[in-house]
Amino acid sequence: MAGLFITMEGGEGVGKSTQLVRLAARLRALRGDAVLVTREPGGTPGAEAIRQLMLHGGHDFAPLTDTLLVYAARAEHVRLLRAQVQSGGLVLCDRFFDSTLAYQGYGLGVDRGLIATLRREIAMEPDLTLILDAPPAITQARRAARSIDDRYERFDAAFAARVAAGFRAIAAAEPQRCVLIDASGAPEHVADLIARALEERLGVAC
Repeated sequence: MAGLFITMEGGEGVGKSTQLVRLAARLRALRGDAVLVTREPGGTPGAEAIRQLMLHGGHDFAPLTDTLLVYAARAEHVRLLRAQVQSGGLVLCDRFFDSTLAYQGYGLGVDRGLIATLRREIAMEPDLTLILDAPPAITQARRAARSIDDRYERFDAAFAARVAAGFRAIAAAEPQRCVLIDASGAPEHVADLIARALEERLGVAC
């Protein structure tokens, strides 16, 4: 089978981590060790060091600094991603450039033209992007029930609303690549919606 690059996106509390685990298990049942599950920022030692600095380093970075750090980590990460896809493997990535546009662009107000330029410099596009979306009441309840403490979890509701709106705008702007998934239901139902999207868009039954 040809190599594939699939990304999963969404704001805090949409259930992305839960669905990533479920989808990874389904894909590995099909392709075994040919599936690489990774994340951003992160995925390589250097990129993970940048992630630690960004999320847990105790620094209140300026929005532009935040953006450049994300792309510094991504520049390291894409070398691994390209190698996996070119060898015929499948990459499932927790966040990619859409998160930068949603969080730093829509959320923090960084110039979207600059972010688009950085995206072009990276020059790697997903075959399919799954964007999970759920109403604020649901995402807030899910966030309250978990014990994750990083900079982005501490931003206010207005920031979360801007990020969610950003993801919906991204899905609308690039419908050939992106599928907006209603993540408000039970995990099993959301997983089935994701599996249906993979079969319809990529011909991958899982």
